[in-house]
Amino acid sequence: MHYYQHHIGDFIRATARLTDAQTMAYLRLIWMYYESEKPLKPDSKILSFQIGTDLETTELLLESFFILCDDGWHHARCDREIAEYRTFRGKKSKAGKASAEQRKNSRSTPDEHLLNECSTDVQLTNNQEPITNNHKPKVERQRGSRLPADWQPSDEDVAYCQKERPDLQWQRVAENFRDYWLAQAGTKATKLNWALVWKTWVRNEKGARTFESTRDAERRKVIEQVMGVKNDRIIDIN
Repeated sequence: MHYYQHHIGDFIRATARLTDAQTMAYLRLIWMYYESEKPLKPDSKILSFQIGTDLETTELLLESFFILCDDGWHHARCDREIAEYRTFRGKKSKAGKASAEQRKNSRSTPDEHLLNECSTDVQLTNNQEPITNNHKPKVERQRGSRLPADWQPSDEDVAYCQKERPDLQWQRVAENFRDYWLAQAGTKATKLNWALVWKTWVRNEKGARTFESTRDAERRKVIEQVMGVKNDRIIDIN
């Protein structure tokens, strides 16, 4: 499959929090998916090498946008587009065969035409048994889940935020994270690993105000000098 419909609005909304490098890596994963018309290999090391990025970025993208099944990483939209493409291709092939058969029958003799009508359409194996799909194993897909309404960051989540982004207030980041994902709908709000989604969110979160302003600091200093004690609260002296 060398062509697919790229829905710009959907793509921008889905990748709004990705960096330029992460967006490019995500595009390469999708391109590989469409070109092969099958799920991505479950080996994230090989995938990271193929798309030219680090292992952590690859794993975060896979966990955020794909679903791991027995046969590899599935992407819901890619699967739908590929299925529609194969249906369209099958209809064209069937129409071509019907047209060829019609031309052939128009040139055949009455005896040949009767023989063709009496032929069976059942395909047999070497054991003379019809081929069926009843014995094909079913693929059990791992399904993601929505963020619980009472979600709170774990101790590991808080520690990661404090280590990677000491400029942030983890409580405020957690509130923004919970409010954003609870407001989402559809497959976008369904994830396999919320801990990885949290890490991506923390790294991409804009810096929050964690220190008092210069004006407040000057107020604090004046109050401490006048009172002769250290005051942990800012008092409005205007």
